Amino acid sequence: MRKFTILLFILACAFDLQAQTFNGQVFYRRPGGGTEPLPYAQIYFLEKSKLLDTDAEGRFTISNYGSKATLVATYVGYTRDTVAVTPEMASAEFFLSGENEVEQSVVTARQPGISKLKPIRTEVISAAGLCKMACCALAESFENSASVTVGYSDAVTGARQIKLLGLSGTYTQMLDENRPVMRGLASPFGLSYVPGQWLESIQIAKGPSSVVNGLEAITGQINMEHRKPTDETPLFVQLYGSSDSMFEANVVSALQFSPAWSTILLTHVGGTAMSMDHNGDGFRDEPENLQINIANRWLYYHQASGLQIRFGARFINENRLGGQMGATRDNEYNIAHQLWGSDILNRGVNGYVKIGVPVNEEQTASVAAVLDFNHHELDSYFFMKDFDGKQDSWFLNLLYQNNITDNHAVEFGLTAKRDDFKQLYTDNLLALDRRINYQPTDMSYIENSLAVFGEYTYTLDEKITFQTGLNLEHNWLHGWMLAPRANFKYSFTDAIVFRLLGGRGFRCSNIFTDNLGMFSTGRIIKIDEGLDTMEDAWTFGGNVTFYLPFGYDEENTYLSFDYFHNNFNHQVIVDQEAEAGFVDIYNLDGPSFTNTYQADFNVEPFERFTLTATFRYTDAKVALRGQGLVERPMTSRFKGVLNLQYSTPMSKWVFDFTAQVNGPMKLPWFAADAWGMKESPVYPMLYAQVTRKFRGIDIYVGGENLTGFHQMDAILSAANPFGPAFNASCVWGPLMGAKFYAGMRYTLWK
Repeated sequence: MRKFTILLFILACAFDLQAQTFNGQVFYRRPGGGTEPLPYAQIYFLEKSKLLDTDAEGRFTISNYGSKATLVATYVGYTRDTVAVTPEMASAEFFLSGENEVEQSVVTARQPGISKLKPIRTEVISAAGLCKMACCALAESFENSASVTVGYSDAVTGARQIKLLGLSGTYTQMLDENRPVMRGLASPFGLSYVPGQWLESIQIAKGPSSVVNGLEAITGQINMEHRKPTDETPLFVQLYGSSDSMFEANVVSALQFSPAWSTILLTHVGGTAMSMDHNGDGFRDEPENLQINIANRWLYYHQASGLQIRFGARFINENRLGGQMGATRDNEYNIAHQLWGSDILNRGVNGYVKIGVPVNEEQTASVAAVLDFNHHELDSYFFMKDFDGKQDSWFLNLLYQNNITDNHAVEFGLTAKRDDFKQLYTDNLLALDRRINYQPTDMSYIENSLAVFGEYTYTLDEKITFQTGLNLEHNWLHGWMLAPRANFKYSFTDAIVFRLLGGRGFRCSNIFTDNLGMFSTGRIIKIDEGLDTMEDAWTFGGNVTFYLPFGYDEENTYLSFDYFHNNFNHQVIVDQEAEAGFVDIYNLDGPSFTNTYQADFNVEPFERFTLTATFRYTDAKVALRGQGLVERPMTSRFKGVLNLQYSTPMSKWVFDFTAQVNGPMKLPWFAADAWGMKESPVYPMLYAQVTRKFRGIDIYVGGENLTGFHQMDAILSAANPFGPAFNASCVWGPLMGAKFYAGMRYTLWK
């Protein structure tokens, strides 16, 4: 009985500690002296990344904040005040001044390139990082990263593809503020449909990551954070033009109608005005295109209940013309005049709703619902090959999250998906051959799935974080799929952080849009009977980061080492080496794996000068029909990046320089024979940009690929594009020489 009494006493003490509350009030400090309460200010709780609102008297209360809490009081048009709360403190006051009442105020912040607190190995590209280069679209946002390699899928369509952990970007789950995007028909050009100036930041998480967003993350997740409706920018305008006739304009406007309602309108127009042929092969280096992209996002926030409703819509229309210089959008004209042309029309509409509401006064528990709808149409021809597709996709996520204590948190929910694909591929050359009974390939299907998931996170201060989750999905076409995942972080000291992760991922391959480059060949596409399009892989990895005691900012001086191993149980293989004149599509029969090693170093030797160096090596192997286990073709073995940035006081001038070295890749045998080399050469890439900042206006000029190096003969048999040897899918380097650009960013602040 005595032991039971002691236990009750300990539990009561623990409950008393957890129930401890802190009261605060925000005041406006008048220029001539005196103060008055500042109503409806915002309090940002740094340790929990939580945003609170004060009441009409500027008051607020927090509880269950643990050993410490760093609170930042903010209000539009006012300075900020920060208070570090300890358990001994019961209350505090915050004092803000009008920003136009101080002589000069400069607020600078650097977001670490690698998140220190997250258990998942995450690289962050901030808004400032997105301005280091032109970053016209998401595809151009990774030039400073060795983790992500960006290249062309072929030398005709201009489609960009990424590679993470040595594998195609189709194995990386793309998220828009944690909503899955760029799936199916939208994937080939999705990287080009996210303007870089629409983004607030990009988070690159290596490995399977969390189970909350589904099963499709195999090599990692890339999450995009867009500019928010609560941004303090009623008007943002960006204009850009380059020496290769590329142009774009972005206009963004964020408006707050009331304390509850706010919206942001994002518009984009861009494209390539004229055709160019730098390498003299008779084909356009980049397709002529015009893109119109409009998005509108809304936020409703009810301060009393904590209810948040986010909803929005986006519309995309783009048409791109590629192929030989004389080709037109009229394919009958092209065929009659023996011109190889390609025309691709993409149209898409997306709409979403996100609802979240706390279920207790402390706002430590909440429920949320995410509903997303995407309609996409892709109509295209590649000389005598036609591909047309329509996609309607629904995504529903219901979640419950509870931060039970500072140490324990749970999240679980239900996911429902529906994908309706209508896809028809026609090879008109085969259709004209009366010796065979040719039928177009109809890859239409409807795929429904329902999943339940749960995730538990244990946190001990900033020392230990353990996150484990399980996602069980039933797919009406592919059956049951079980994906366990775990992430572990341990800080030996404040200067040494160690991470381990592992998990399983599944994704359904869309063989045509995942491999759009195969249409730009003279080959016949042959699909094995009974092809299983569901791919299944395990990924394991680890990271250790050392924070070093030197440099101007020691928090941003680090040396990091990564290792990741990916292994496929099932995979769809698209093979151009098995048979001459054919693209063979079949299921993996043997091993398929990658090993990726990476080192990152970052330091600020002196104020306003930053140096970042990173190097990645990839060992990728796959079993191909008739060859056995070989090095994966068209996969770069290594990549090194060096980025230097210097800014003058007040950041009036900003100088950026990036150097890349790109390693060799194994070439398919037919390309190796044509070019007389078994692997591509090692080549450098240099980038530079200078930005001059005025009040509200940034003017920038820069150059890309300053060495002028480019792949001279990217298209095999370009002189005879109507024969079986024609092939534009073997791109290993840049397609154009040096490019120069200039642009302007104008920001109207509140």
